[in-house]
Amino acid sequence: MMPPVRGTLTPHRPLADLTWLRVGGPADWLFQPADQADLCAFLAALDPAVTVFPMGVGSNLIVRDGGLRAVVIRLGRGFNAIRVEGGQVIAGAAALDAHVARRAAEAGRDLTFLRTIPGTIGGAVRMNAGCYGAYVADHLVSVQVVTRTGEAMVLPAADLQLSYRHSNLPEGWIITEATFRADPGDPADLARKMDDQIAKRDASQPTKDRSAGSTFRNPAGFSSTGRADDSHELKAWKVIDDAGMRGARLGGAQISQMHSNFLINTGGATAADLEGLGEEVRKRVFQTSGIRLEWEIMRVGEPPVNKQ
Repeated sequence: MMPPVRGTLTPHRPLADLTWLRVGGPADWLFQPADQADLCAFLAALDPAVTVFPMGVGSNLIVRDGGLRAVVIRLGRGFNAIRVEGGQVIAGAAALDAHVARRAAEAGRDLTFLRTIPGTIGGAVRMNAGCYGAYVADHLVSVQVVTRTGEAMVLPAADLQLSYRHSNLPEGWIITEATFRADPGDPADLARKMDDQIAKRDASQPTKDRSAGSTFRNPAGFSSTGRADDSHELKAWKVIDDAGMRGARLGGAQISQMHSNFLINTGGATAADLEGLGEEVRKRVFQTSGIRLEWEIMRVGEPPVNKQ
């Protein structure tokens, strides 16, 4: 039995339409809480043995074809408010990164690095997202979270121990809001800067294809804040190219011809196609360069049950 809720609780909910790659099986349950109090009450009453998986807009995610044996928690309208208070920008975890960048710019505050990062603020914080030399770790002040046992609390950024594409937020904890410090800037200048970023991205990345952003982490050195170590400049796309995998295909999955660190669903791909092609890339890169690429896309769930 699931606890009573004021939001929406759906059993056996397919997840493919909730991910950018449009693949994946069902979750045991999908919970969309009405507000933070609803989320707290649900988690406090939920059997501690039940796995909880927070999910944003699925921009950096492969859900395997067998689905997820978990309660997937997806925050919606009650968690997407954005406000600017002095030199700080406070954003709900469900707010899109791009929307936060634009709203901040309109108020004369610079969080332009968020403009081209796909996904929501909750995911950006959890993964210490970054772009154009700036990372969440450079701006984050604090986060509001709900623990697996339903307790709401505020954590200073230091408690997350943010590093390259990583935080130490415990499993099952849900980020509900984040506070950033943002330098002042002229709104028109910030708007132009973001337009330039979009043009640069669209010229170099397959933004019109069905992808989940960068597939693998760059095999480079990084500081504890997630900032690149300039002594290492190796890029994932370069070692993938050197392994001859640009344009490689498996079923409906393909390594993009435009940017070889992008894994795309050309239509009809399964999660197994996408993950299998990614693993083949990792194998070939290791064979040719001795480098073990690490996935940047999160892969969760189970393979499909073989019904023989």
